[in-house]
Amino acid sequence: MTPDLFFALALFAAATLFTPGPNNLMLMASGANFGLRRTMPHLTGVAYGFPFMCLPVGLGVTQLFDMWPPAYLVLKTASVAYILWLAWKIAHSSAPKEANAEAKPLNFWQAAAFQWVNPKAWSMALGAITLYAPGRDFGSIVWVAGSFAVLGTISALSWTVLGTGVRRLLARPERLRAFNWTMAALLVASMAVVLTG
Repeated sequence: MTPDLFFALALFAAATLFTPGPNNLMLMASGANFGLRRTMPHLTGVAYGFPFMCLPVGLGVTQLFDMWPPAYLVLKTASVAYILWLAWKIAHSSAPKEANAEAKPLNFWQAAAFQWVNPKAWSMALGAITLYAPGRDFGSIVWVAGSFAVLGTISALSWTVLGTGVRRLLARPERLRAFNWTMAALLVASMAVVLTG
Protein backbone atom coordinates (compact mmCIF):
# COMPACT_ATOMS: atom_id res chain seq x y z
CA MET A 1 0.00 0.00 0.00
CA THR A 2 1.44 3.37 -1.03
CA PRO A 3 1.78 6.19 1.54
CA ASP A 4 -0.87 8.25 -0.31
CA LEU A 5 -3.34 5.38 -0.32
CA PHE A 6 -2.66 4.66 3.35
CA PHE A 7 -3.23 8.34 4.23
CA ALA A 8 -6.55 8.26 2.36
CA LEU A 9 -7.49 5.04 4.19
CA ALA A 10 -6.65 6.63 7.56
CA LEU A 11 -8.85 9.63 6.74
CA PHE A 12 -11.70 7.34 5.66
CA ALA A 13 -11.35 5.25 8.83
CA ALA A 14 -11.25 8.33 11.09
CA ALA A 15 -14.27 9.90 9.39
CA THR A 16 -16.35 6.74 9.69
CA LEU A 17 -15.20 5.69 13.16
CA PHE A 18 -15.52 9.00 14.99
CA THR A 19 -18.94 10.00 13.64
CA PRO A 20 -22.07 9.01 15.57
CA GLY A 21 -23.39 5.56 14.84
CA PRO A 22 -24.76 2.58 16.75
CA ASN A 23 -21.40 1.58 18.30
CA ASN A 24 -20.46 5.08 19.43
CA LEU A 25 -23.88 5.91 20.84
CA MET A 26 -23.98 2.62 22.76
CA LEU A 27 -20.46 3.21 24.13
CA MET A 28 -21.40 6.72 25.25
CA ALA A 29 -24.54 5.43 26.96
CA SER A 30 -22.59 2.59 28.59
CA GLY A 31 -19.90 5.00 29.81
CA ALA A 32 -22.57 7.23 31.33
CA ASN A 33 -24.42 4.34 32.98
CA PHE A 34 -21.57 2.04 34.01
CA GLY A 35 -18.32 4.02 33.88
CA LEU A 36 -15.11 3.38 31.97
CA ARG A 37 -13.87 0.30 33.83
CA ARG A 38 -17.11 -1.69 33.45
CA THR A 39 -17.45 -0.63 29.81
CA MET A 40 -13.95 -1.84 28.82
CA PRO A 41 -15.11 -5.28 27.55
CA HIS A 42 -17.76 -3.57 25.40
CA LEU A 43 -15.16 -1.04 24.20
CA THR A 44 -12.63 -3.69 23.19
CA GLY A 45 -15.33 -5.78 21.53
CA VAL A 46 -16.18 -2.82 19.29
CA ALA A 47 -12.56 -1.77 18.71
CA TYR A 48 -11.40 -5.24 17.64
CA GLY A 49 -14.64 -6.89 16.49
CA PHE A 50 -15.00 -4.57 13.53
CA PRO A 51 -11.45 -5.00 12.19
CA PHE A 52 -11.88 -8.77 12.55
CA MET A 53 -15.09 -8.48 10.51
CA CYS A 54 -13.15 -6.67 7.75
CA LEU A 55 -10.99 -9.75 7.14
CA PRO A 56 -13.71 -12.18 5.97
CA VAL A 57 -15.56 -9.35 4.21
CA GLY A 58 -12.39 -8.58 2.27
CA LEU A 59 -11.75 -12.24 1.55
CA GLY A 60 -15.14 -12.65 -0.11
CA VAL A 61 -17.89 -13.38 2.41
CA THR A 62 -20.04 -10.84 0.53
CA GLN A 63 -20.14 -13.26 -2.40
CA LEU A 64 -22.56 -15.33 -0.31
CA PHE A 65 -25.00 -12.42 -0.50
CA ASP A 66 -24.56 -12.26 -4.27
CA MET A 67 -25.26 -15.98 -4.58
CA TRP A 68 -28.39 -15.75 -2.40
CA PRO A 69 -29.86 -12.20 -2.59
CA PRO A 70 -32.55 -12.79 0.09
CA ALA A 71 -29.64 -12.85 2.57
CA TYR A 72 -29.56 -9.04 2.32
CA LEU A 73 -33.15 -8.89 3.59
CA VAL A 74 -32.33 -11.36 6.38
CA LEU A 75 -29.34 -9.23 7.43
CA LYS A 76 -31.38 -6.02 7.30
CA THR A 77 -34.21 -7.56 9.35
CA ALA A 78 -31.80 -8.96 11.95
CA SER A 79 -30.06 -5.57 12.12
CA VAL A 80 -33.28 -3.67 12.71
CA ALA A 81 -34.55 -6.13 15.31
CA TYR A 82 -31.28 -6.20 17.27
CA ILE A 83 -30.77 -2.44 17.23
CA LEU A 84 -34.37 -1.85 18.37
CA TRP A 85 -33.80 -4.32 21.22
CA LEU A 86 -30.57 -2.52 22.20
CA ALA A 87 -32.34 0.86 22.04
CA TRP A 88 -35.04 -0.49 24.34
CA LYS A 89 -32.36 -1.71 26.78
CA ILE A 90 -30.64 1.70 26.75
CA ALA A 91 -33.92 3.57 27.21
CA HIS A 92 -34.80 1.46 30.24
CA SER A 93 -31.36 1.54 31.86
CA SER A 94 -31.03 3.02 35.30
CA ALA A 95 -28.12 4.07 37.44
CA PRO A 96 -26.06 1.03 38.57
CA LYS A 97 -27.04 1.49 42.22
CA GLU A 98 -30.74 1.58 41.30
CA ALA A 99 -30.57 -1.22 38.78
CA ASN A 100 -30.98 -4.85 39.61
CA ALA A 101 -27.94 -7.09 39.77
CA GLU A 102 -28.50 -8.21 36.17
CA ALA A 103 -27.88 -4.73 34.69
CA LYS A 104 -24.51 -4.71 32.96
CA PRO A 105 -22.89 -3.42 29.79
CA LEU A 106 -22.28 -5.60 26.75
CA ASN A 107 -19.38 -7.99 27.11
CA PHE A 108 -16.54 -8.40 24.58
CA TRP A 109 -18.21 -11.17 22.57
CA GLN A 110 -21.60 -9.46 22.44
CA ALA A 111 -20.03 -6.22 21.19
CA ALA A 112 -17.86 -8.06 18.65
CA ALA A 113 -20.82 -10.09 17.37
CA PHE A 114 -22.91 -6.91 17.09
CA GLN A 115 -20.66 -5.77 14.24
CA TRP A 116 -22.20 -8.46 12.02
CA VAL A 117 -25.71 -6.96 12.36
CA ASN A 118 -24.63 -3.31 12.49
CA PRO A 119 -25.63 -1.62 9.21
CA LYS A 120 -22.99 1.10 9.61
CA ALA A 121 -20.28 -1.53 10.13
CA TRP A 122 -21.27 -3.30 6.89
CA SER A 123 -21.22 0.01 4.99
CA MET A 124 -17.81 0.88 6.43
CA ALA A 125 -16.30 -2.55 5.73
CA LEU A 126 -17.60 -2.76 2.18
CA GLY A 127 -16.54 0.84 1.45
CA ALA A 128 -13.05 0.38 2.89
CA ILE A 129 -12.39 -2.91 1.10
CA THR A 130 -13.75 -1.62 -2.22
CA LEU A 131 -11.74 1.62 -2.09
CA TYR A 132 -8.51 0.59 -0.36
CA ALA A 133 -8.14 -3.13 -1.13
CA PRO A 134 -9.75 -3.40 -4.55
CA GLY A 135 -7.54 -6.33 -5.57
CA ARG A 136 -8.64 -8.20 -2.43
CA ASP A 137 -5.02 -9.22 -1.75
CA PHE A 138 -4.44 -10.32 1.82
CA GLY A 139 -1.80 -7.64 2.55
CA SER A 140 -4.14 -4.78 1.63
CA ILE A 141 -7.00 -6.31 3.61
CA VAL A 142 -4.73 -6.54 6.68
CA TRP A 143 -3.77 -2.87 6.23
CA VAL A 144 -7.46 -1.94 6.18
CA ALA A 145 -8.23 -4.05 9.27
CA GLY A 146 -5.13 -2.77 11.12
CA SER A 147 -5.99 0.86 10.42
CA PHE A 148 -9.49 0.33 11.76
CA ALA A 149 -8.12 -1.46 14.84
CA VAL A 150 -5.80 1.43 15.80
CA LEU A 151 -8.22 4.26 15.05
CA GLY A 152 -11.18 2.24 16.31
CA THR A 153 -9.57 1.86 19.73
CA ILE A 154 -9.06 5.63 19.95
CA SER A 155 -12.61 6.31 18.78
CA ALA A 156 -14.22 3.78 21.14
CA LEU A 157 -12.23 5.11 24.08
CA SER A 158 -13.15 8.71 23.18
CA TRP A 159 -16.89 8.00 23.03
CA THR A 160 -16.80 6.02 26.28
CA VAL A 161 -14.86 8.78 28.06
CA LEU A 162 -17.39 11.30 26.71
CA GLY A 163 -20.11 9.20 28.31
CA THR A 164 -18.27 9.00 31.63
CA GLY A 165 -17.73 12.78 31.45
CA VAL A 166 -21.46 13.46 31.44
CA ARG A 167 -22.03 10.92 34.20
CA ARG A 168 -21.83 13.54 36.97
CA LEU A 169 -24.40 15.66 35.17
CA LEU A 170 -26.70 12.66 35.15
CA ALA A 171 -26.60 11.99 38.89
CA ARG A 172 -30.29 12.83 39.20
CA PRO A 173 -32.49 9.92 38.03
CA GLU A 174 -34.68 12.10 35.80
CA ARG A 175 -31.62 13.43 33.94
CA LEU A 176 -30.22 9.93 33.45
CA ARG A 177 -33.61 8.74 32.21
CA ALA A 178 -33.80 11.64 29.71
CA PHE A 179 -30.22 10.93 28.56
CA ASN A 180 -30.93 7.21 28.08
CA TRP A 181 -34.12 7.88 26.11
CA THR A 182 -32.23 10.42 23.96
CA MET A 183 -29.42 7.91 23.30
CA ALA A 184 -32.00 5.23 22.42
CA ALA A 185 -33.75 7.60 19.99
CA LEU A 186 -30.42 8.56 18.39
CA LEU A 187 -29.50 4.88 18.06
CA VAL A 188 -32.73 4.20 16.18
CA ALA A 189 -32.24 7.35 14.07
CA SER A 190 -28.67 6.33 13.19
CA MET A 191 -29.95 2.99 11.99
CA ALA A 192 -32.63 4.64 9.85
CA VAL A 193 -30.07 6.89 8.16
CA VAL A 194 -27.75 4.00 7.31
CA LEU A 195 -30.55 1.68 6.11
CA THR A 196 -32.14 4.29 3.83
CA GLY A 197 -28.85 5.83 2.64
